[in-house]
Amino acid sequence: MKSHKIYCISIYDETFESIKNINCIPVGLGKNIKHKQWLRDNTDENISHKNKNYGELTFYYWFWKNMLKNIPENNWVGFSQYRRHWKKKETFDDKNKNFNDLVLNNVPKEWGKYETILGEPINLEKIKFMKLLKHAGSILIKEPKFILKKNRNLRFNFGMMHGIEFLDKAISQLDNENRDDFIKYLDYEKSLNPANMFICKSKKKVDLFFNTLFNWLEKCEKIFDNSALEGYSQTRIYAFLSERFLPYWFKKNTKVLQWPLLYFDIRKQLNK
Repeated sequence: MKSHKIYCISIYDETFESIKNINCIPVGLGKNIKHKQWLRDNTDENISHKNKNYGELTFYYWFWKNMLKNIPENNWVGFSQYRRHWKKKETFDDKNKNFNDLVLNNVPKEWGKYETILGEPINLEKIKFMKLLKHAGSILIKEPKFILKKNRNLRFNFGMMHGIEFLDKAISQLDNENRDDFIKYLDYEKSLNPANMFICKSKKKVDLFFNTLFNWLEKCEKIFDNSALEGYSQTRIYAFLSERFLPYWFKKNTKVLQWPLLYFDIRKQLNK
């Protein structure tokens, strides 16, 4: 890409070279990272000690506090993960192509009129009945309207996967500028732009987003008991809250284009 930086986050030390080979900047999180050339989240001003609950957001915080100021305005900067990548839009036939040839490596012309790129959304209405019974029992008892497919929105999805009580408490901590609009977004939206992934060319907007996000999550920490968060769906509750808030915020405050994602665990290349 011209005038861009894509930071690819991984928790596996052995993926360093594979990430470099797709022209991304390798970001290593967690205790298993040993390679000294990884970009880390545990230097300078950081919240790396929160990684267990924040996931990739500890690097986002580090980037915001220590690196964003060095990024030129109008340069695209964004984030990917070792299992999720930005895809070349023109590559429809994935089966006969090498992974490295499928990953986006330039700024498409279509991006010219936009400020922010979000991953193509996942439809939340298509839930298998057995999964519905397994995960949604408590919320269906409280709000039986969600039995009907047409009512399954982002609020229902979060409640089913992570607990509606966390969402309601978190929303109560949002600033006045966003609280009502975010509630409307959760009630209206029936798809999810996944994985806290975005690319943006406005440094000012990225700074404003991170400021809003981390101030909100800090307030949430004061009313959540982190020691009582159990299982994957609750332990990383702050990352999951951000996953719903991020697309809302960028859609509200910037001109957004949704773009295809490539789902491929980069570790598979190591076994060839």
